[in-house]
Amino acid sequence: MDMPYISQALGVVHPVCIARGNNAEVWDEQGKRYIDFIGGIGVLNLGHGHPAVREAAHAQIDTLMHAAFNATPHRGYLDVAARLATFVPVSYPLATMLTNSGAEACENALKVARAATGRQAVVAFDGGFHGRTLAALNLNGKVAPYKKAMGTLPGPVYHLPYPSPDNDISAHEATRAFERLVSVELPVEDIACIIVEPVQGEGGFLPLCPVFANTLRALCDQHGIVLILDEIQSGFGRTGQRFAFSRLGIEPDLLLIGKSIAAGLPLAAVVGREALMNAVPKGGLGGTFSGNAVACAAALAVMDAMTEDQLSRWEARQSQAIRQAWQRWHDSGRYPMLGALTGVGAMRGIVFNDTESATGSEHLMALLQAARQRGLLLMPSGRRRHVLRLLAPLTIEPELMDEGLSIIEQALESLITRECHLT
Repeated sequence: MDMPYISQALGVVHPVCIARGNNAEVWDEQGKRYIDFIGGIGVLNLGHGHPAVREAAHAQIDTLMHAAFNATPHRGYLDVAARLATFVPVSYPLATMLTNSGAEACENALKVARAATGRQAVVAFDGGFHGRTLAALNLNGKVAPYKKAMGTLPGPVYHLPYPSPDNDISAHEATRAFERLVSVELPVEDIACIIVEPVQGEGGFLPLCPVFANTLRALCDQHGIVLILDEIQSGFGRTGQRFAFSRLGIEPDLLLIGKSIAAGLPLAAVVGREALMNAVPKGGLGGTFSGNAVACAAALAVMDAMTEDQLSRWEARQSQAIRQAWQRWHDSGRYPMLGALTGVGAMRGIVFNDTESATGSEHLMALLQAARQRGLLLMPSGRRRHVLRLLAPLTIEPELMDEGLSIIEQALESLITRECHLT
């Protein structure tokens, strides 16, 4: 696909130009139809053009498209903040700042943590991803491609191993790594915050170990450290609940949300304990487009649609379809490159293993191409880009879910043919 005038630094996975979409289907400029298992990389949990969201956005455009909240507040921003105070399942009063993107939410959370604690150091995790802006870059748990050629990044930032039921790192090992960090490299009283994803997205759809999550919460309470949970990708129903931290039995001090909050319109937020969110001097938080009125109208419609019962039904249906398909492929023994199923709920990844003829990443890239040719769009993840991530809309029709999984099976068969030719 020819893309003149576009920076070559923008990596593009699929050389197709999308013209329109409807729930879990999209069509390119040539009219070819695809099933969308990417969902804007987790943005479209309610699919392309959810009717209630469309109606709310259209109505808002006719009334007020934008007001810069720091200059003149508008009702949409106020209503979203009020709704989040009940939509986010925590036991304490919340205060909110709306932003344009998850990375911007992350940067502002760092400002809040610094102002509230008077400290600077941040602890993050291997494999994590928190954005592409300069401070967020240093939090990311891998170098390529995000940190290459970037020079010295804002810090200080320290990384720990990320313990998960889906990798080989235990809660004990991660706890020992923290103990080593604060005894060898960094006084614990210098740590402003610890930031972690309850389910890693870019890292390969790895759920955080619940035992370690509770250890983190206790360490933060003991040492006055702000615990930031990044639910930009895992939030808004992806795991079957509003937010994945509910599965861990802990509450964050600050919560980062975004992606599916407004069903495709640019919106994200930092929400957290009132005392923390009020620690930054007046005027220290804000942004020209943050909390745009049309995006806020969409977010209110999203939260109306995401009832607990509906999320549970969507997750159960999609999770069961994925698990049954993976189990069938795995038990067949036909696909030597097929590895473990990762993740929770409807946030699932499939690991691709190295074989004698190719790496797991090479197998996955071949599968993405084969699936696209058959009408299915897929996305990689993982530190080596060897984990297939499945982000179909929660609202996908069951027959489309089955069709998409069938295409993955056909693409796996094409890998077998490719494997034979390579060997």
